[in-house]
Amino acid sequence: MARRSKAYRWLSEEIADMKLIFIRHGDPDYEKDSLTEKGWREAEILAGRVSRWNIRDIYCSPFGRAQDTASLSLAKLGRESVTIDWLKEFYYRITDEVTGENRIEWDFMPGYFCPNDALHDKNQWYRTPVMASGDIEKYYLEATRGLDGLLEHYGYRRREDGVYEVLEHNDDNIVLFCHFGITALLTSYLTGIAAPALWQGFFMAPTAITVIGSEERITGEAAFRVQVFGDCGHLIEAGEPISASGYFTDTFQG
Repeated sequence: MARRSKAYRWLSEEIADMKLIFIRHGDPDYEKDSLTEKGWREAEILAGRVSRWNIRDIYCSPFGRAQDTASLSLAKLGRESVTIDWLKEFYYRITDEVTGENRIEWDFMPGYFCPNDALHDKNQWYRTPVMASGDIEKYYLEATRGLDGLLEHYGYRRREDGVYEVLEHNDDNIVLFCHFGITALLTSYLTGIAAPALWQGFFMAPTAITVIGSEERITGEAAFRVQVFGDCGHLIEAGEPISASGYFTDTFQG
């Protein structure tokens, strides 16, 4: 049997586990910043799932497609959400180093992204020349500082080494209705992965649910681990096809 250091308080039923539950908006009508007819169906199905949760607080992006998605869940819960600006889509413009075009800061071609080590560096990707062309570091700091302010409100203060000091134990469920880009960015920040790796390598369908839980393996210290990324079980159970919005090929419907 492995020996356990007295410095460690190992996981047990008594140790709190706060969960951040990120929800992408439904199938989008980007021109109207709202939802398509399919997106409204997805949001209604999602609301049935969300209404069963024990939720402390609900936050929402200021963008219409996220607000519309949240509205159906809020109506079922009889709750209101708090709109926070830094939850808006992380959708800024850069100058493409290959084509010279003005474009969003993800969805690089594989031949450019894969060998570009700097874009895989969690501490440097937002300072690379291509990201600097769109002042991405500024927006990155706005979003991550916003998240850290929220986490400190719930009892988790980030240290310089990336570990969170636990000020108050809780097992709250915090729901955030937002977007793929910002969810991937904040997930990368909490887990120590460069955001472009998630933007390039992961997909999150409309109304997909991502759950990130705190772990306190040492007394007074916490880290965050992804429990679920991009789950659409509610759509599958309801027989609603999973949208490919934001993807380049067909999505698996199993």
